[in-house]
Amino acid sequence: MSISFVQHRIQAEARARKLALERNGSTEVHIADIYKYFPFKLFGLNRDALQDLAQIEFEAELELCRANPEMLGQYLDMKRGGFRVGFISDTYWSTDQLAQLLRTCSPGLSWDFLYASCDHGSSKSEALFEAYLAEQGVDAASSFHVGDNHDADIKGARRHGIRPRYYPQAGAALASKFQRETSIFELLCPDQPSRLDCGARTLRRAVAARSAEHSPAFNLGMTVLGPVMAAFDAFIEARRAALAREGARVAIGFLGRDGLLPHRVWQASHGETGAYIEINRRVSLVGSADTLEPLIELLSRVVRIDASTFVDIVKVQPSAVMNFFAQYPDGIASGRELADALPDLMDPREITDIATGVRDRLLAYLRAQIPDFDHCTDLILVDLGYSASVQKSLRRIFDREGIRIRLHGAYLLTLDDAFDDIADDDTAEGLISDRVVTPHVKRMLIRNVALLEQLCCSAEGSARDYRGGEVLREGDQRPAAQLALATEVQSGTIAYASRARELAPRYALQPDTDPTVAARWAAAVLGRLLLLPDDDELVLLGGIKHDVNLGTQALAPLLDADFVNECIIARGLVPACTAPAPPMWLAGSFAALSPSHAYLYTLFGANRLPANVFGESPCGTLQVGLFGQNGQASLEAITVYHTGVGDLRLRIPLSRRMAVATIALPLPKLARNGLLHGITVQYGESAAKAAASSNMTAIAGGRLTDAGIERSGRQFRATSDDGMLLIPVDGFEDDVAIYTIALTALDHDRILAVENRDGNGAPSATLTWRGGNGAPATNGS
Repeated sequence: MSISFVQHRIQAEARARKLALERNGSTEVHIADIYKYFPFKLFGLNRDALQDLAQIEFEAELELCRANPEMLGQYLDMKRGGFRVGFISDTYWSTDQLAQLLRTCSPGLSWDFLYASCDHGSSKSEALFEAYLAEQGVDAASSFHVGDNHDADIKGARRHGIRPRYYPQAGAALASKFQRETSIFELLCPDQPSRLDCGARTLRRAVAARSAEHSPAFNLGMTVLGPVMAAFDAFIEARRAALAREGARVAIGFLGRDGLLPHRVWQASHGETGAYIEINRRVSLVGSADTLEPLIELLSRVVRIDASTFVDIVKVQPSAVMNFFAQYPDGIASGRELADALPDLMDPREITDIATGVRDRLLAYLRAQIPDFDHCTDLILVDLGYSASVQKSLRRIFDREGIRIRLHGAYLLTLDDAFDDIADDDTAEGLISDRVVTPHVKRMLIRNVALLEQLCCSAEGSARDYRGGEVLREGDQRPAAQLALATEVQSGTIAYASRARELAPRYALQPDTDPTVAARWAAAVLGRLLLLPDDDELVLLGGIKHDVNLGTQALAPLLDADFVNECIIARGLVPACTAPAPPMWLAGSFAALSPSHAYLYTLFGANRLPANVFGESPCGTLQVGLFGQNGQASLEAITVYHTGVGDLRLRIPLSRRMAVATIALPLPKLARNGLLHGITVQYGESAAKAAASSNMTAIAGGRLTDAGIERSGRQFRATSDDGMLLIPVDGFEDDVAIYTIALTALDHDRILAVENRDGNGAPSATLTWRGGNGAPATNGS
């Protein structure tokens, strides 16, 4: 109801201004003029409510407006300097209402003149400045006007010879981010009011306006990551305070490595009241093990692993395990294969001894890092998320050692369905939980969270063991430039938290007052960065690599636009949205193709991308030629599909036994003019497995042969009705290869999803599309 009210209020203003322009030559109106065009009956009101609605809106304005301290200071300085000072405003509030609004924002404020455009029937872009100069009897050259609207304030003042000073509310880049965040908010948190955020965006504008320009990385931390981490910091403090009120002796531990940035933000506002503790899933899981099951679970998630990495994890070299690795090329096996074989390779008693040693060293480390560890009753574990695996492992470790400290997970993002096995006395909660966004949305955010992890991460390798209360770390493979970038982003984040803490009281803003609203906007701000990055952010962050750090020293790319493009060609848009990692930043890879690709991916994650709209529909068949290595040739009827964005796609399955050397595609039968987006090939044991494979190989354009076709880049034009595009077929070891061709026809609107069948029920070789005059047309193939 509130959303409909706002939209009808906006539409009423548009109608009122349009009619005012037609009648009076100016768009200026009073608030009562606007509500004349409001649909009262829709909201159960009659027209007698007009003045009530106008007054209620004015009361909301009084509550929500804030004085800009910098502008107020300049205003008072000029008054003290003997200047005549006043206000000129484009507004639908009357002069009396404007005066009340100003004094509510700043009690005791006085002025020498006050102009409200609606009372004068003219705006600053029209004749309001002229009226001011005439009535006040001042020389334009001696007047000075400060404003935040470049057209009305700056250009309007200059037209009348008044000197202007431009004071923008927010830069174009920040304003653009706000627009995208609002769109993301409405997708991720539907039916929630996107206009009210407890002053969070006002505070962000104030911080940005009072901050000097820095590097792009610093500004990213200042304008985007800073607000998210500030909300997370308030969430952590609320949890600490709640426990303290219950009489608990609370300690806080920020889990390394990507808990470093939340820890630095906490230090900036709370001092040394929280410890940075480097514990990861591997160390805590091995330390908690009393059977092989936890180790088997861990290894099953590892893609590739070798003997040295296994030894790093378990600290021993069982001969049977070493012999297992020796059977594999280069000594590298899949984690699943090792997990399946492990019960036959290790005695369960071995893991018990290993776990005892890890527990002893880990507890010594915790006692060295957390003051009065043994005297605290509750330990808050802070991390980005997601399923509380470290918390659960620590619970098992504490229970085995008789440590009665309760554990409370405070996470930025949570997979809440993983919390049902949390111990009864313990708790786990996320700022962005499944009460804030849906589980479907949450999984989309976590699929792309590798970017956030790298920006929050420490510049040191992950913990592998402990000695004498100190952490022993693995080597860090990340480039120095990437580490410097993350450090700069973190500096901007901390600067935002500090300046927001300073400015919030001056503006009477409390953006974290309502935890639910703060969580929704944290989800929107973070979601905007992860899902709809702008081009500047892609340039800044696109080179980052993710430290996989689980059974491998490899660095996985965050961005791979080519992979996503090939996936869309081979499998379609919707399957591409579920592509496995890498690339680690799938949304960013979509955005690297185009902003609209990123938005479509976001719609998919919000469950707003219907498969029957953006999937594929058959629209006919096409005869393609298959030429064998032995000179034999055959014609095969291939189904043609059209996609949700109007492209055409053909899939040509080949068996290895067919020994095909060349595919002859009669491209002019589909389109005489068009764009060839690409050709990919997938392999598998069967056609189904090949079609489902996310391993695609692109056929380079230079390997294609044209006959009766001209190509320039992706664009093609048929010079003959019998033109052919010849596609080479490489030898392959799998049983099946699927060649997929994706193109856009430019010589007609689009082919329709009409599958004509002959008398035997088979598809006919006819493609049907909507012609330029709106009537169906056909192209016999």
